Amino acid sequence: MRKAVVTGSTKGIGFALARELLRRGHSVVVTGRTQEAVDDAAARLESETTGDAEVHGRAVDVTDAAQVEKLWSAAVDALGGVDLWINNAGVANTTRPIVDTTAGDVRAMVTTNMLGTVYGSQVAVRGMSGSGGGQLFNILGGGSDGRTRPGMGVYSATKRGLDSFTRSLVKEVKGTGVRVGQVSPGMLITEGWLREAAAAPEQVRNQRKILNILCDHVDDVAPYLVDRMLASTKNGDAVKWLTNTRMTRKFLTRNHDVLTRYGL
Repeated sequence: MRKAVVTGSTKGIGFALARELLRRGHSVVVTGRTQEAVDDAAARLESETTGDAEVHGRAVDVTDAAQVEKLWSAAVDALGGVDLWINNAGVANTTRPIVDTTAGDVRAMVTTNMLGTVYGSQVAVRGMSGSGGGQLFNILGGGSDGRTRPGMGVYSATKRGLDSFTRSLVKEVKGTGVRVGQVSPGMLITEGWLREAAAAPEQVRNQRKILNILCDHVDDVAPYLVDRMLASTKNGDAVKWLTNTRMTRKFLTRNHDVLTRYGL
């Protein structure tokens, strides 16, 4: 049984990853910014536990290094150790050009996406190194491969930086008992995505055809990602949902309608 921490897991892909881990009999600590959100997520996940799996929750601001340190300690106390850490916490504001992105939105994306992942990685690698090893996965996102679309300038910069950061960390843990990998979940319809869509309805209308081809429901993707992470035995592993083969298949079939479910 794995003992996992998933940051940013009160909703969206983080919640779905935690759920799939619990369904497979692994214990999980879920996290979010507020205790109310954490308590709600943990309560909803209770019914998903199987075997001896447990779900615990902790409110944490991942942009605060001290709080992330305390998260590790709390998770070890609750689970008896941590051997799987998934840095998922992130913020996306992708409806404005770079020059029109507010200072608050810039700060939120840079600190949460970058600092949160760096702090989480530091804590996980240090902790696992001192306890026999384990596995760390950083969740990347749009722009991590260098490709962007309008409105994604700042967000993509953070994700591109995380790709470089993760690759460097892979080299640094080589030869230790810690393995580091990255996960590219593709274009998922999450609560955050829907919030962005509501803020830019014309953009969604203009891109509806391509969005219907490339986007996926979280519940369809999370099981695949979790199975791949659990099966991973290689340092530097890269788990990717929207592979070239899958993308080609989507364009060839063109009957992949995901937006209608959300009234879009």
